[in-house]
Amino acid sequence: MASEFGKNIRVSIFGESHGAAIGVSIDGMPAGVSVDMERLQHFLDRRAPGRSRFTTARREEDRPEFLCGIRGGVTCGTPITAIIRNRDTRSGDYSQMENIPRPGHADYAARMRYGGNEDCRGGGHFSGRLTAPLCVAGGIFLQALEAEGITVRARILEIGGNTEDPRGEIEKAMAEKDSVGGIIECVVNGMPPGIGDPIYDGLENRISLAVFGIPAVKGIEFGRGFEAARLRGSENNDAFYFDGGTVKTRTNNHGGILGGISSGMPIVFRVAVKPTPSIGKEQDSIRYDTGENVKMTVQGRHDPCIVPRAVPCVEAAAAMAIYDLMAGEIRPEREYRMEDRNNE
Repeated sequence: MASEFGKNIRVSIFGESHGAAIGVSIDGMPAGVSVDMERLQHFLDRRAPGRSRFTTARREEDRPEFLCGIRGGVTCGTPITAIIRNRDTRSGDYSQMENIPRPGHADYAARMRYGGNEDCRGGGHFSGRLTAPLCVAGGIFLQALEAEGITVRARILEIGGNTEDPRGEIEKAMAEKDSVGGIIECVVNGMPPGIGDPIYDGLENRISLAVFGIPAVKGIEFGRGFEAARLRGSENNDAFYFDGGTVKTRTNNHGGILGGISSGMPIVFRVAVKPTPSIGKEQDSIRYDTGENVKMTVQGRHDPCIVPRAVPCVEAAAAMAIYDLMAGEIRPEREYRMEDRNNE
């Protein structure tokens, strides 16, 4: 399974939703990076289940146990490995999945790929539960980036198309034994210009690769995104200007990235999150062993909307991608200042 990310900092996520534990290994993290464990836990609590009536009733503390790589709140320079033990599991709720795939889930595709040997309990390795170790790694990277003056913040833009009352959309879906999706916006401030590469290793590419590792993400756009396709060049182009010797653009339709490389403006992107596939309504499916078309109702405990818990996951994924790129850079002064122009 392709559960690794990174070139300069390599992140590997392991485990299954109902296994003994899930976890993450981070290789290549330099020594001497401070990690505030209290802040990290607060970040993980934003993603953790069972914190409100709008999330799954599964209650997990999500307290990471660091096996190596961090000592006294500081990275040692050796690989970091952390596990989170799974405690509140009800594997019996998923017994029907051995024969009946859930619509909208990876059950059928996984069976075709792994021949029925995959762990289907709670979605196994395909479960949103695996975003907990992503947030362990991302929480560390967020702190490391903040030390460099770079912040990553995400927020809910809309749920079910509703920007005025997102919670109301979740309540309506719950009342109908259904689910709802939404859009998350993420902004990265403090990013210096000149970070990234053209063609296949650009900032958009790397961020997208990391973000699509979050289950239920179905789309991403940067800057004006798809809306830019409806504009003219004169409307979409961002005019450059000097601000105290620093180059900026008067608008930010490009979302802080040009040619796959950071421009120095805030990086802005939006993520589309699909409705939770596990719903209480009866649905059509198939039965493997008899070759029949059947009706089924998903059992277990599930979020009526994944979006609120996905917000920190988007921050974690973006931080992971950006920190990996930053770690591979020799970072000279990149800002083109007025005095540089005068000395030419």
